[in-house]
Amino acid sequence: MIAVNSECITMMRRCLLTFKPFRIFVAGIGFFSLCFLMTSLGGQFSAKRLGDSPFSIRTEVMGGLESRGVLRKISDMLEIIMKRIDTLSKMSNNSESHKLEELSSALHRFQPVGLVERIQAIAQNVSDMAIRMEQILKKTNIPGRGRDGVMGQCEVPKDPGYPDCASKVDWMRARWTSDPCYTFYGVDGSDCSFLIYLSEVEWFCPPLAGRNQSIHPTTSSPPKRQAFFRSDLSLLLERVGSGKESLSFMRRRMRRLSAQWAVAARRLEERLRGQYREQKRILVHVGFLTEESGDVFSPKVLKGGPLGEMVQWADILTTLHVLGHNLKISLSVKELQGSLGVPPGRGSCPLIGPLSFDLIYTDYHGLQQMKQHMGLSFRQHRCHIRVIDTFGTEPAYNNEEYATLHGYRTNWGYWNLNSKQYMTMFPHTPDNSFMGFVTEELNQTERFHIQRDKVNNMAVVYGKEASMWKGKEKLLTILHRYMDIHGTVYYEAQRPPEVPAFVRNHGLLPQQELQQLLRKAKLFLGFGFPYEGPAPLEAIANGCIFLQPKFDPPRSSLNHEFFRGKPTSREVSSQHPYTEQYIGKPHVRTVDFNNSQEFETAVVDILKDKVEPFIPYEYTCEGMLERVNAYIQHQDFCHRGVPFPKVNESRTWPGNPPSPFLQLPNSTALIWAPNISAPACWPPLSALRLVLSPEASSCVKTCQDAGLICEPAFFPFINNMEAFNGLNAQCESLEAEKNHVFPAVQVDRRECFQQKEPLLFSCAGVSAKHQRVCPCRDYLHGQVALCRDCL
Repeated sequence: MIAVNSECITMMRRCLLTFKPFRIFVAGIGFFSLCFLMTSLGGQFSAKRLGDSPFSIRTEVMGGLESRGVLRKISDMLEIIMKRIDTLSKMSNNSESHKLEELSSALHRFQPVGLVERIQAIAQNVSDMAIRMEQILKKTNIPGRGRDGVMGQCEVPKDPGYPDCASKVDWMRARWTSDPCYTFYGVDGSDCSFLIYLSEVEWFCPPLAGRNQSIHPTTSSPPKRQAFFRSDLSLLLERVGSGKESLSFMRRRMRRLSAQWAVAARRLEERLRGQYREQKRILVHVGFLTEESGDVFSPKVLKGGPLGEMVQWADILTTLHVLGHNLKISLSVKELQGSLGVPPGRGSCPLIGPLSFDLIYTDYHGLQQMKQHMGLSFRQHRCHIRVIDTFGTEPAYNNEEYATLHGYRTNWGYWNLNSKQYMTMFPHTPDNSFMGFVTEELNQTERFHIQRDKVNNMAVVYGKEASMWKGKEKLLTILHRYMDIHGTVYYEAQRPPEVPAFVRNHGLLPQQELQQLLRKAKLFLGFGFPYEGPAPLEAIANGCIFLQPKFDPPRSSLNHEFFRGKPTSREVSSQHPYTEQYIGKPHVRTVDFNNSQEFETAVVDILKDKVEPFIPYEYTCEGMLERVNAYIQHQDFCHRGVPFPKVNESRTWPGNPPSPFLQLPNSTALIWAPNISAPACWPPLSALRLVLSPEASSCVKTCQDAGLICEPAFFPFINNMEAFNGLNAQCESLEAEKNHVFPAVQVDRRECFQQKEPLLFSCAGVSAKHQRVCPCRDYLHGQVALCRDCL
């Protein structure tokens, strides 16, 4: 170790004496300091991957949080040193170089004792070096330079078109050393470099005279390509990798369903024959599986942990691949930075060059990581993002200003996206887009075997964790009178005490063995948790009847701990509301588990029922391909529509007063008049059914009661006086305000309200004082996300 340290000092002194090149000197300080740290810890220091900049390394030290904090301090000190390289390297007075000799003495003072003490000693020495560097800068008179090398001073322009320029320059003067990315873009502490950066990298200042070139060169958009269906998954499997058990689980699922994906692709291709489909460049960043987010899922894959998210992500990746798009998969922050073109540093600066993706699929963890590293580019490019969001995000929680002022602020909302950019596991929130997943389909032979081999008195319990069985002894005793009960509860050594002795526990089963168990069973019993998972659909697809508890009152973020903090007020009426609403009897029975008689009656009725395996079309491979293809080809959140109606457009409408709406015969609902040209919109306005809700009813329920579904894309076209008049609303006044229940009518005061903030258009909003103007639409049987004219 002494020899290594001596070599370090020798090289440092040579750099100091020759001064050619000076960069090697400071780089040497950082490099050899870290080398000393790694070797002196005897293997306890593990360099995992590059961190936020070329001069910081993400580390794992077996010394706890204190050690990691010190390492972060070391990294910060080294970055501060490197920020000054460009300035110091321009010093031409070699007489100053003797001052730098003093810095090398710091290398002699590494006297570590214990692990934490060693790291602290190194951090202190690096801090001393930074202080000495600062002293040298203060003593050296370095004239201001622009990035183009021209000596001189730059005046801050006073341009009314750039009102924030002066304040941004002041901010840069005080904080430009806070992130190495500014140095990367040429900022050197002079006003000229600030103005060049703020005009060419960011957009707060006007371009300087004589500088017409932007740091981001203008590039033409890549040529559009046609997307073709794929049936071979080998390339996708290779890209997913298998470094974690979660990824291995996803790969196994992809392989198992590969034949079904191929058949579905052929069917959809036949139906869409003749339609041009543009190939998109898509980045998929699975944030919850990154080490930086903690990745709590991977270690639990083989221990009964939740698999729903991995099921959905496996199906999303397969869908995008089979549809023929150009796919890039990111499973770490390092991969995310490289894919996006993040400059070295801590995320304060915009991306290097234009975004190279048309769409980005991620989750809330990935969304946070993108915001942290994309700087101002996040706001610029967030319209390309699609967020996979299991439970949904309602507009009142999504708009940051409104959520903060009105008590809807949570840890997960406030992103100011179009609410359709959130994509859910089930179609429970019409404000969001329904992504879904896939349930395995049976061929005719398998269906025959199921009907032949069903055991009428066999039940399987939905609950892989022992805690889910706690307090359920009474229900299980009733069920045991009529059926043999099977469980799949994970355990390591001893049988979980929560599982009664009369239950045959198989332990945690691989997916194929679980399928075989479900194909024999008659009943699949839910205990109330987990909520809205894929397992009930898989059981129904294998010929089981799903028996689940009804929640009275319904559970929500307002009254239940599990949902508290989630960005939705949606009320959950049962363990699995989708199966209750869209499937129902005889495949699904929802009863009050607190009423023993009602529960026992349901069990007796199930013994009499005969059902066949059933899968809703939207949960088949073809259904998911159809739905996601429609989203990709039609949804566009980057181009804002022009205000409706356009100036003087209403003069062309028929009627007195003029209106684009027409009342349906024998109904109070309105449609878009067929003889009026409809604005560009998807879903098309031909699907519109406009109704007025009762008081204290959301548009979700109002449309649902009419056999329709609320469509938030239509709100901009019905947020007008013509809609109020067509619905015979009594409006003595008309005002525009920010409120997630508007447009609406306050009947007792005869006041009508338009929506002032487009991000607050909401199907979910409800008010006891208002009747809501609700834009409903029809939908395809088995494909609630799409209307009849959507394809």
